[in-house]
Amino acid sequence: MDALLLHRLHFAFTVTYHYLFPQLTMGLALLMVVMKLIAFRTGNDRWNQASRFWAKIFAINFILGVVTGIPMEFQFGTNWSEFARRTGGVIGQPLAMEGVFAFFLESTFLGLFLFGEKRLSKLAHFGAAFMVFLGSWISGFFIIVTDAWMQHPVAYHLLPNNTYEVSSFWQFMLNPWAWIQYAHNMCGAVVTASFVVASTGAFYLLEKSNEEFGRLFLKIGVIAGLVSCVIQIFPTGDFHGRYVAKYQPAAIAGMEGLFRTQKGAPVVLIGQPDENAQKIDNPVPINDVLSFLLYGTTSAEVKGLNDFPPDQRPEPLPLLYYSYHIMAGLGTWFLLLMLVAAIMLWRGKLYSARWILWPILLSFPLPYVANAAGWMTAEIGRQPWLVYGLIRTAEGYSIHVSAGNALFTLLGFLGMYSVLSILWIVLVYRFIRTGPAAAAVALPEPEPATLTTV
Repeated sequence: MDALLLHRLHFAFTVTYHYLFPQLTMGLALLMVVMKLIAFRTGNDRWNQASRFWAKIFAINFILGVVTGIPMEFQFGTNWSEFARRTGGVIGQPLAMEGVFAFFLESTFLGLFLFGEKRLSKLAHFGAAFMVFLGSWISGFFIIVTDAWMQHPVAYHLLPNNTYEVSSFWQFMLNPWAWIQYAHNMCGAVVTASFVVASTGAFYLLEKSNEEFGRLFLKIGVIAGLVSCVIQIFPTGDFHGRYVAKYQPAAIAGMEGLFRTQKGAPVVLIGQPDENAQKIDNPVPINDVLSFLLYGTTSAEVKGLNDFPPDQRPEPLPLLYYSYHIMAGLGTWFLLLMLVAAIMLWRGKLYSARWILWPILLSFPLPYVANAAGWMTAEIGRQPWLVYGLIRTAEGYSIHVSAGNALFTLLGFLGMYSVLSILWIVLVYRFIRTGPAAAAVALPEPEPATLTTV
């Protein structure tokens, strides 16, 4: 393996592993606010207990997200130093702001939410939950703005030393690609959290333990899951696909395995791309659908990969094609499953219908797969560009870091993250098995003179 490939694999592994944790925390942050709001308006303490339970899961994921996120950002200087040198004047500020919001806003109010319930008024405790949500979603936005500039660079100047700087901060922040990508990404985070919450509820009902909380978790998980799944497909997924078709047409062709330009291009549901023969093996196409989805008419022309120079086509093509189809296929499954579950909930039969509880439980890991596949689709589709149209991937890595060094550190990260995975599984399993009742244990009352109640 050459150094460039190993650097790409190294960053792909660390960023994919890292994002296992923020996607759950960002989604849970919203659901925790909803739980607190229901408790605040109804006076039902079960929703308070539920929010405290998920706050513990949130805290575990937040900590592991921090631990795995810091080495990932260091890789800009170690594995991708030329990229950092040339683009630091653009991406440095949003990455710094993300750190401020993630570490200071989110972590501070998470501490208040976890340990301040007996010391704060109900309104103030709800405010702490809301600030956790706000901090996590703002920090996520700054990451998306950074990636969106790499996908669709705007508001920049090229300096004489071949580096880039921001020409307009507000144009940079209002990059249309960023807002569309942000909406799509955050819907994906809510899908993950909804399935985790609903799956936990299904587990309790199937095991016949913590059944009252199982019903609460299923109810909020299914409702939030259905809403987020719908928005994930339309409008956010639809708008994002149209934007990619406009600014990265080669990526669309690669995602669909479209080798030749066609009017009335089909969507291929199933098939295997054959680059040598320039065709899809064993295809199951739906004619005209791709043209309609991208351009609003079945007669629109969609460019194929053959219309682009070989050195400007996304690669590796099979990985892009399969990532996209895994993402789209799982998204369809999520919508159908949550729709059926919502109908069963509306009819009052969900909690006892084991035939639907089992699929909900077993779908626990699938949103993680779908989100990883979605990010792979976006990042592989941008290839061979590191910053689309400006810096090629082969120009951005650290040429003085050898392939042997990259492989050594990659193996080291694999070992360390294996240990972290075991730790995460043990802790989360322990909390789920113990159940939400443990979160209801009263905290010690504060000394009367030490802190004034808000």
